[in-house]
Amino acid sequence: MTILREFASYGAREAERVLPADVLHHTKRAVLDWFSALYPGTRVSPGLNLVRAHHAELGLGRSTLPGFGTTTFPATAAWINGSTSHAVEFDDIFRDAAYHPGCPVIAAALAVAEDLNSSGESFLKAVVIGYEISTRIGAAVQPAHYQYFHTTGTVGCMGAAAAAAALLAPGNPDVMLHAISTATTFASGLQQAFRSDAMTKALHAGHAAEVGVRAAQAATAGVTGVLDILEGSAGFGAAMAQSPDWSSVTRDVGERYNITSITQKNHGCCGHTFAALDAMIALREAHQVRPEDISTIEVETYQTAIDVTGNFNPRSVFEAKFSLPYVISHALQHGSVRLATFDDVHLYSDITRELMRRVVLRADSAMTSGFPRQRAAKVSLRLRTGQVFEHFAPCRRGDPEAPLTDEELNNKFDELVFPVLGQTHGAQLREQIWGLEQLNHMADLNI
Repeated sequence: MTILREFASYGAREAERVLPADVLHHTKRAVLDWFSALYPGTRVSPGLNLVRAHHAELGLGRSTLPGFGTTTFPATAAWINGSTSHAVEFDDIFRDAAYHPGCPVIAAALAVAEDLNSSGESFLKAVVIGYEISTRIGAAVQPAHYQYFHTTGTVGCMGAAAAAAALLAPGNPDVMLHAISTATTFASGLQQAFRSDAMTKALHAGHAAEVGVRAAQAATAGVTGVLDILEGSAGFGAAMAQSPDWSSVTRDVGERYNITSITQKNHGCCGHTFAALDAMIALREAHQVRPEDISTIEVETYQTAIDVTGNFNPRSVFEAKFSLPYVISHALQHGSVRLATFDDVHLYSDITRELMRRVVLRADSAMTSGFPRQRAAKVSLRLRTGQVFEHFAPCRRGDPEAPLTDEELNNKFDELVFPVLGQTHGAQLREQIWGLEQLNHMADLNI
């Protein structure tokens, strides 16, 4: 039996049974967190650009573009919402796969669920199925895959296809099988996009969501895919990883749920900076250090964090979100990294830029070997007096070992969504999300 056939069999079963209570709760946390990332993304590029690009399709379909006050066809909605939810870097992470599952999976599931006017429960099951299948595939191909590919754009295609198929043909393993296999051949997203001020990185998530929807729609109509596309000699694993071990990828699927081990972001920037940020904020709170007191800021972390975020001269919002020197220098002064961190006043602060020149980044071999399953960092502040303060963060705030509480997720939602929707509308949506399993029709979701 091929890997995808096993996953398809799982997906068909999951779509027809009741979700365990803890899985249901974590799924609603994921959906709430996705909307938290989505709405502020509707006020910036590339979401604004994509809506203009698809103006001829607006108002014609039943799938909504939240924050834009219009609808479109499912695949277009998935494309725009998936890209938009990845734009402000507040989206969730499955650490072991170096992957943001919410952007492609929830964008695809929402678009199809609204088009079909599915129940909230069916929507939540589709999200679970998309997360479980894609996170397992993503973890199996790391860390080699991440050297050149953006997992959200590649593996995200498979998660989006699984979620869409679960809604379009619930309980049908053949449709899910061919949806995922077809989507897999369109997997794409290159790491070079991280190293540019272009809008491309966010589009990876939207492309994955769109591909998933289209592949599932095609599979529902009888279009077939390659069944051994993952493990075949010229398949996904062979082409985009280094001899991945597929032996345990389906083990315990449907019994152990990765959606209960998702990282929710506590900072509005690249997740590779988070452990260092947490350490810096802890030092700030413990020692009340002033910028003028500091001689050197030394950060020891894993090599990938330095490769992706070692930019000492960010000149745009995007570059700053991927600049470890910038965000830790800002956090030392302000105690957090939120949306305002990246406005022009803060981005070009003389104090911040001077602090950045005192930052030293070092790769630690033990932390590097722990990637992607551990994301750690140690920050050392050397004062002009010669005194040194150090803090080691073994994981990130928001990781499964240190999860954000429901209250913290609510506060994050309020902070990011209320400025777009208003307090009354935003609070209503928040409460609806926490009760999604009771919603008979997704058209009743007040987005």
